[in-house]
Amino acid sequence: MSFIYSDKDLVGYVMIKNIRIQNANAVSSPITYGFPAITGFTGAIHALSRKIAVVDGLEDIRLDGVLIACFDCKPQTYREASYKDYTFNQTRNPILKSGKTASINEEGRCHLRISLVIGVYANDFMLEDYQIAKLLQTIRFKIQQQRIAGGSVLSLDRFDPVNYVPAEDINNFSKALLPAFILMNAPKDLTSITEQLQQQNPEATALDALISTATMTHEPIDNAQGMTDWQTKSSKQGRGWLVPIPVGFQGISEIYDAGIMQNVRNPEYPSRYVEAIYSLGKWVFPHRINDLADALWYQYYDNEESLYLVTQNQEF
Repeated sequence: MSFIYSDKDLVGYVMIKNIRIQNANAVSSPITYGFPAITGFTGAIHALSRKIAVVDGLEDIRLDGVLIACFDCKPQTYREASYKDYTFNQTRNPILKSGKTASINEEGRCHLRISLVIGVYANDFMLEDYQIAKLLQTIRFKIQQQRIAGGSVLSLDRFDPVNYVPAEDINNFSKALLPAFILMNAPKDLTSITEQLQQQNPEATALDALISTATMTHEPIDNAQGMTDWQTKSSKQGRGWLVPIPVGFQGISEIYDAGIMQNVRNPEYPSRYVEAIYSLGKWVFPHRINDLADALWYQYYDNEESLYLVTQNQEF
């Protein structure tokens, strides 16, 4: 159900540790912000895989799937006073030839410190030692020469930047991922919240449940002294750190041949109009995940339903 290379076998995992990223895109969808979209990381790994495939000795190796562990995320925001709303810090660069600033689409940014665990696929079930050494060296250099989620990579871990383990030993990375939080898909929580809302309103939908996780309600409660106290409630209380996340796109038009649609990112490929699809995510400590392999996000395409999704192998 994913873009796993069908002609290759999963042989191991690579962890890129303590990546510092500057000015990543903090606007993950038309209605969510704060952390980059998952597609920003799956896309970066796909680009890295293509670069590795042209290196001598690594032609048969591919990368697919990525676990996202975040240590720190700092949205670049500004607030003039404590009673005013936050706004994103914006820049307009590069400037025009005339020296004036160019008009831009506003883009929120954030600084990140993350670690990534990536699946390694090859023709054989085991890589040779020289292949592993060359793969780690290549990843160490190539990852610092490209963008991740629109941001620039400033540095990797000083002492142990890139590691490799066989496929069955992925959970050896658990301690190295502390004290980060890992982004997991949380469809069970979304279903549970939807059912809870439907007890009060039978017409409530999963969209209502998703919105409820991003809102807080204040209810009056009479205390023992006959006074009124205000209690703050949220549908995600007691369920962990839940966040609405975009998980892909739904096609809403036919697929147009290359060069037909204007102003697309890459006119060399067919294009179509899409809308964002949302779900519920959860930030989870590594020790709460039984198998880290379940935390890797993969790209998935459903031709019949016109779906372009990111998904994990199993529900958390």
